[in-house]
Amino acid sequence: MGDDDKVLACASFIVMCGEYLNLKKTTKGPKKRRWWMSSLNKSRNRYNATNLIEDLRREPSGKFENFCRMSATDFEFLLCKIGPMIRKSNTNMREAIPVQERLAVSLRFLASGDSFSSLSYLFKFSIQTVSRCVYDVCSALIQILKEEIKIPKNPHEWKLIEKEFSEVWNFPHCCGSMDGKHIVIQSPIHSGSEYINYKGTFSVVLFALVDANYNFLYANIGCQGIISDGGVFKNTSLYKSIEEDQLMLPPALPLPLREFHVPYVFLADDAFALSSHLMKPYSGIHEKGSKERVFNYRLSRARRDRRVVENVFGIMASVFRVMRKPMLLEPEKVTNITLTCALLHNFLRKSKTSSTKYSPNGTFDLENEEGQIIPGAWRQEESTMTSLLPLRNIPRKPGMEAKQIREEFATYFATNGKVPWQNAYC
Repeated sequence: MGDDDKVLACASFIVMCGEYLNLKKTTKGPKKRRWWMSSLNKSRNRYNATNLIEDLRREPSGKFENFCRMSATDFEFLLCKIGPMIRKSNTNMREAIPVQERLAVSLRFLASGDSFSSLSYLFKFSIQTVSRCVYDVCSALIQILKEEIKIPKNPHEWKLIEKEFSEVWNFPHCCGSMDGKHIVIQSPIHSGSEYINYKGTFSVVLFALVDANYNFLYANIGCQGIISDGGVFKNTSLYKSIEEDQLMLPPALPLPLREFHVPYVFLADDAFALSSHLMKPYSGIHEKGSKERVFNYRLSRARRDRRVVENVFGIMASVFRVMRKPMLLEPEKVTNITLTCALLHNFLRKSKTSSTKYSPNGTFDLENEEGQIIPGAWRQEESTMTSLLPLRNIPRKPGMEAKQIREEFATYFATNGKVPWQNAYC
């Protein structure tokens, strides 16, 4: 081998060694960075919704109940019920989400009212996945909890409700208290003025009938905000049943120690029309101590003004905070979410493990022996609610029979049915 060949071989060897060293250097793992964000991002990737739920369950301070607004026992009960229903819709998603996580993200949305983007960051789901989870879970909860809100089916069941109103609120022949609220929403696409209410905002209406124990007996959601507030009631199946005498109410009977036969009635305010089965306050200002003023006090005590219906709406909005601010969703989804909250309200009120956490002592308005009202805890947050607008009062001319029935109630409250403390408030 000549000298030139030896030089060429050495040069080739040097080049090949250099290429090998460069290749070895490039196949090394990524350089370890010193920045603190690297370790944080790694921990985020490892921490999913299941870890979050399990960590909350292990906390002894009730963080799980605060997070989902129910006990772990009730969470498991609902999980078992909706599991088969949710798994069917899970196949439509790009990634399979465990049912436990889908229920948790939906309950957290109802409890906090956080945006889908905030929940997406917390649960590591996409915004579209969070939206789909909430809609599917609410639809499933409506199916399994639909019997939580039901109208009594016979006179005996109505009398049980009447007995509670008579004993707790001193209003005989009362079978329920009704009212409605405008739920503020974003402007629906191509809806024109269909959903604009008297406040100039867009809304759907929640109409409800409740019993003396702060439970829903009837709920109708979805009526457009432009419909007059009296028309909201007339568009419900409850109104049709009352008009056609299909509610199976007990037959009319005299009030205690009276002779005039009085039908069983529901209590309302000036947004509704006075009728034989619907009592509302006397309009105008009345002299102190007059029977009209006494009647208005007794009716408001058992109905809305710091009482039953207002407390139901208040506690539901204070626990399910999605009700406290405008919902940036389409009317159909708002209707599903609102009905889900109403059903969960009854479910949790009757639950052995969640009732004391859902509405602990002091949640509702209380009344001492002198008739003095002690405001409930939910009223401390009442001023921050930007949704749930009241219905507008509209004067209407009632019939003579309805006036006569109201007069009989007024006379009874001023005589035989008088309570010791009413003069101090009338």
